[in-house]
Amino acid sequence: MDEKKFSFENPEYKNTYRHTTSHILAQAVKRLYPEVKLAIGPAIENGFYYDFDAPFPITPEVLEALEAEMRKICKEKLKLERFELPRAEAVKFMEERDEPYKVELINDLPEDAVISFYRQGEFTDLCAGPHLDSTGRVKGNAIKLTSCTGAYWRGDSNRKMLQRVYGTCFMKKEELDQYLAMIEEAKKRDHRKLGKELGLFMFAEEGPGFPFFLPKGIVLRNTLIDYWRQVHKKYGYVEISTPMILNQELWHRSGHWDHYKDNMYTTVIDGEDYAVKPMNCPGGMLVYKNEPHSYRDLPLRMAELGLVHRHELSGALHGLFRVRCFTQDDAHIFMTWDQMKDEIKGVMRLFDEVYSVFGLGYKIELSTMPEDHIGELKDWEFATETLKEAVTEVGKDFEINEGDGAFYGPKLDFHLADSLGRTWQCGTIQLDMQMPERFELEYVGEDGQKHRPVMIHRVVLGSIERFIGVITEHFAGAFPLWLAPVQVRVLPVTDRAADYADRISQALDKAGFRTEVDHRSEKLGYKIREAQGQKIPYMVVVGDKDMENGTVSIRARSGKDLGAMSLEAFQALLQGEVDSKAL
Repeated sequence: MDEKKFSFENPEYKNTYRHTTSHILAQAVKRLYPEVKLAIGPAIENGFYYDFDAPFPITPEVLEALEAEMRKICKEKLKLERFELPRAEAVKFMEERDEPYKVELINDLPEDAVISFYRQGEFTDLCAGPHLDSTGRVKGNAIKLTSCTGAYWRGDSNRKMLQRVYGTCFMKKEELDQYLAMIEEAKKRDHRKLGKELGLFMFAEEGPGFPFFLPKGIVLRNTLIDYWRQVHKKYGYVEISTPMILNQELWHRSGHWDHYKDNMYTTVIDGEDYAVKPMNCPGGMLVYKNEPHSYRDLPLRMAELGLVHRHELSGALHGLFRVRCFTQDDAHIFMTWDQMKDEIKGVMRLFDEVYSVFGLGYKIELSTMPEDHIGELKDWEFATETLKEAVTEVGKDFEINEGDGAFYGPKLDFHLADSLGRTWQCGTIQLDMQMPERFELEYVGEDGQKHRPVMIHRVVLGSIERFIGVITEHFAGAFPLWLAPVQVRVLPVTDRAADYADRISQALDKAGFRTEVDHRSEKLGYKIREAQGQKIPYMVVVGDKDMENGTVSIRARSGKDLGAMSLEAFQALLQGEVDSKAL
């Protein structure tokens, strides 16, 4: 028997295992609380959930009772049996059980759909499957119900708010314990918590989903942007800036109005309809069209730090990860058809360089043509094959994500893995042969004739705000020296050392390091602990002996005592760490 086939190394088996566990949860709910109505319960990336319409709040105490009942159901080793019913009988079957949400789901199925159910003991659920053959296959001691949140029925804010119970499960208790330990560590690293503690950013009820960056957060943000500009200059990009508001006709021409209008903010200026940009590309088209181009100008790489706005539902907002206003680190590359593959490779080299600076590995996902696409099939096939070849030729692996491309072209998505092994979709490379056509972009070829360029849309960080959230959690707020908002805090031991501490701070400031002095009349140990809590990379302790010898005593935030050294030696240490962008 192939053991991997029946393990979590097999994504299909893991999905089936967790889907079955969601049915065990639903059975436990119906056993303990028969009045609760069932909605849906799929497997998801880190476990499963089930939506319930309950006439009472599902509290932690309720979750605990449900977990205990789930373990009993696992021990009962109930057989899961699949059966089908004609539509009318299926509706009647669920009506008799007073399950209105299931009835609605059945009625919305296509006419030719197979309507299947799964029975386990006294419990039956509408489900397409597949499932394990027995509840005994699920390890009861490796199940954990993690939380309960609100969720609109079918994601529609006009429908009833249900209660969504999240859970996770594994094949061994040790794996569950490891996962729960990781979750606890993730809570400590929550960028919303650290952002407040470290004074990086804030949110206000006057602007939900619109982040405010505080002084230290602005230092972090600007340092990140400085690096972004440096690396883009190295790779041959020019920087542009396009307006935040453009007329509605432009968004119709680009195709965004038809595909994205529900997420756009609109306004009226001088009686004409305008939209606040949700992305930068149409503005980039206008910049390209501003002057004629020759094949000698191509490839033309235009980068933009564009502030965009997208309407997100209030329930979806989440710190810096999901906001309504963010700065997209965009770039649009205009090129000839025969330059496409080399440009894709060049972007991937840039991605490699940037992600390695932050110690972030990644996986690549190739997303193919969606149903609501524009353009000819032959162009999509050519673009998709070009992406495949480019990735393969640089020695990278990729997975296929069928039907999830942008409406104008296929794309490569880069899923970054942080220090806890969690993944974040940040970078993307999107091939587009549709928008140059819609905007009638041209260049004069070697033959003297006009030709249509092809273009790449790409972001490396994704958005400045979201990337700051990612690296805050990745580094647990302990940013590398080159990124740290405050790099050095000077701690005078006595009042006599106060002037010396100021002179040390001024010298470090003059050398280009971000420094502050703690002049409070607190004990040294307290000052050190607070500086460590603020994740400041280095503390300079100065006392009478340092004043006499003209030295500084250095402590790292890790707690390591580096001893006394000259100010020049300390500056050289700092400079080496900053220049190398050491992790």
